[in-house]
Amino acid sequence: MAPKVPHDGDPAPLNEKLSRRRRNALFAALLSCLLGLLLIHRSDDPRPALPPKQPPAVQAAASPGPVARRTTPAVAVPDAHPVKLAIPSLGVAAPFTGLDLGQNGVLNAPPPDDTNLVGWYRGGTVPGNKGPAIVLGHVDTKTAPAVFWGLSTLTQGATVDIDRDDKVTATFTVDSVEVFAKDDFPDNRVYGPTKDAQLRLITCGGAYDRQHGDYTANVVVFAHLSGLRET
Repeated sequence: MAPKVPHDGDPAPLNEKLSRRRRNALFAALLSCLLGLLLIHRSDDPRPALPPKQPPAVQAAASPGPVARRTTPAVAVPDAHPVKLAIPSLGVAAPFTGLDLGQNGVLNAPPPDDTNLVGWYRGGTVPGNKGPAIVLGHVDTKTAPAVFWGLSTLTQGATVDIDRDDKVTATFTVDSVEVFAKDDFPDNRVYGPTKDAQLRLITCGGAYDRQHGDYTANVVVFAHLSGLRET
């Protein structure tokens, strides 16, 4: 059977199919070209890609864990002296004065009317050296709060920085803050020898006894050496 010859008013199925195929081929080629240009443009984009997310195991390993306690070795400079004490969480920044034992064997306190002065027992350990360094400060004076007014509010993990005259800053981390009645003060625990470098901050606490003109207790901060740096 001979193929039907098209004439006016009759559809041309074969030509129409060919025309559609050409259009589809041209469209596909154009789409491929545009996609290639897009990829080239993206490859020239100077912005860095976002870093890949870490898998859970890596994330856990990268997360900070508890800091090991007492890993900083003490220094041994017997002739060094502390010159400044700073407690960032309390806003304290105070100079030092030297303290000695009185004739009764009791450690003298810093001058009673200076609100921003701390005292270091110079017959004991230099802060940062091996042993317990003893630092005293008033909680108040007759007229105003003093340098250790907020000492009892320190919490475990707080830091104390002590600058020394040998250009070393010793950083201590608080282990505990405790209150002891003055007639039941644990001398050996506070002043006794230690195997590492430690710090004791001491001030008055408890109730104020107006009859004796003194507080009934002492606040003691126990801290350990956690860092040394040159200044």
